[in-house]
Amino acid sequence: MRLVCCQLDVAWEDKPANAARVAALLAAAKPPRGSLVVLPEMFATGFSMNVAGIGEAAPSATEAFLAATARKHACFVLGGLAAIGADGRGRNQAVVCTPAGKAVARYAKLHPFTLGGEAQHYAAGDEVVTFDWQGCLVAPFICYDLRFPEVFRAAVRRGAQLFVVIANWPAARLGHWTTLLRARAVENLAYVAGVNRCGADPQHSYPGRSLIVGPQGEVLAEAGSQEGIITAEVDLARLAAWRQEFPALADMRADGARYVTDS
Repeated sequence: MRLVCCQLDVAWEDKPANAARVAALLAAAKPPRGSLVVLPEMFATGFSMNVAGIGEAAPSATEAFLAATARKHACFVLGGLAAIGADGRGRNQAVVCTPAGKAVARYAKLHPFTLGGEAQHYAAGDEVVTFDWQGCLVAPFICYDLRFPEVFRAAVRRGAQLFVVIANWPAARLGHWTTLLRARAVENLAYVAGVNRCGADPQHSYPGRSLIVGPQGEVLAEAGSQEGIITAEVDLARLAAWRQEFPALADMRADGARYVTDS
């Protein structure tokens, strides 16, 4: 099973330009049928707080692009977009389309980035989401979610084998990005794909450094600072063998590890 991670230099609030970039990258990469293709957080616009200008109500043109791309390459495609909820507020979402072009999962970022003003413009999601990719249970997360290990734990309790973290993670905190991606893999005995953007927007520069990490924390593929694609195989037999050899997940506490201390 092939994982295909597309690192983009996102053109600021320019959906046609970013769709063209994705199309060109995938045309050159020729992902195998059935692959899981992953695009960054808000790949069509950049990490913009301009919900009125970039937000999309259903039916969404960006979601239609994801569906068309999935059909064209006979792949699963996961990408981030700025949606508008029924309440008129933004939703920072990850949407997954099957090779038939059907949307099978829609995840809203659980932790809007308060420091960056995101919580003022985008409402937080309220649930962990998983989807089946050819027998592999995948849990998508978005950028700042990476700092909250409890939601990854909730996903692994549901059986998640692969975490996908799409991001606009800035260069100033690059060390946190690479460290936390590996930590989420190690502690959950899971594959992790972190798909970041590169380039710059009006506020930040972005380092790229997308990673695919194996279930023992080993880096299977790593992008540099430029636009491009990295790939790796997801081996579920290997994952199952490691979870059996080192059965740490069986020792998770059913009560959520609540501890009481005497005062």
